[in-house]
Order: sequence, then C-alpha cells, then structure tokens
Amino acid sequence: MFSNASNFVQGVDRVFLIILGISMFFMITITAVMIYFVIRYNRKKNIPAVQVKERPLLEIVWTVIPLLLTLLMFYYGYAAYLPMRKPPKDAMVIATTARMWKWSFEYAGHKQSDTLYVPLNKPVKLTLKSLDVIHGLFIPGFRIKQDVVPGKPNFTWFIPQQLGEFNIMCSAYCGVAHSGMLAIVKVVSERDFNNWLAAPSSKNATTT
Repeated sequence: MFSNASNFVQGVDRVFLIILGISMFFMITITAVMIYFVIRYNRKKNIPAVQVKERPLLEIVWTVIPLLLTLLMFYYGYAAYLPMRKPPKDAMVIATTARMWKWSFEYAGHKQSDTLYVPLNKPVKLTLKSLDVIHGLFIPGFRIKQDVVPGKPNFTWFIPQQLGEFNIMCSAYCGVAHSGMLAIVKVVSERDFNNWLAAPSSKNATTT
C-alpha cells in the first residue's frame, strides 16, 4: 500500500485517505457526542427533555456541511478517475482476453502469454474482451479495476513505475473457480521486455 507501482497510485490513495479521514472524524465525533448525551442526560438525573423546533440555522448547517463534503469527495474521486480514461496515443497495446477462469495476453506480432509482461516506465493500454461471462480486471498494486463485459469492448491503461511482480485478480464473481482466476504482471526493463518479445513463444510464454 502507498507504493509508486503505477502512475495512478498517488491519485487513488489520496482519495482513499480523504474519505477515510472524513469517515474517521465523524465516527469519533458522533461517538463522543453520543457518550456525552448518555452521561449528561441519564434518566437518574431527571433532566426534562425539551423539544427543539424551528431552528433554520441548525437545519442549514446539517444540510450544507454534508453537501460540501460530498462534493469534495466527488471532486477528488473524479480528478483521479478522469486520467484513467485518457491513454496516451503512443501507448503499447496488449489485447487482454478473459474467460472462465483464465487471463491471456496478446502482443504485437501475435505473441501470447498467460503472464502480463510490461516494460518499466512505458505506457501500456490493455484492450479488454470477455469470451463468456462478466469478469473484472483488477490489479490492486496499480490501483486499476475495469469491467470486462461480453460483447462490450473496454480498455484500461497504466504506466508501470516499479520493477517486480504484481497480482492480477478477477473482481466480478464468474463461477465456481472465480477465486482461482489469477495472473501476474511482470514489470521488467525495456531491454528485457524487448528480448522476451523477440524470443520464440514456445520457450518463453509462461503460464500462471
């Protein structure tokens, strides 16, 4: 968590921290007020209850504040989401196919692999299609998730910024082996990627 694995990590994590902070503030505040009222107006103290009526200012406050907070969360969420739908024109395109219960990836030159190989610091666009039911491409380390719906082409993109391996999962329940629909993103140097891409598929395509 809070890594620099892709270009979307900081934006998504910022939204997460803002929503978490707002939620924690109100949870603590409301809990503290509730405990105060439980103690302050305990039945044994015999404090008579008073009905609160016609308080326009109070009603405006508890309407405007949640509205502003909601707009704030929407703004940061939309600001983080918008770049995810605008891939660079020079992004490397990898055709990504989902089926029960497997991911497969096809590169330029029709080379295929069950592991997603990508070069470091290069934009990558995954075109998404499903051969059967609804799936969801989810790469938690990159903070990206996109539905893969039969008959509805879709895409996602990212710039890998950290060498290593990252999990690919299916985020939509797709049948009895849904939990086993896993794959790996391998982020390698550009030289290693070009060598792998040029090598014969029979020797270098891997299966997860």
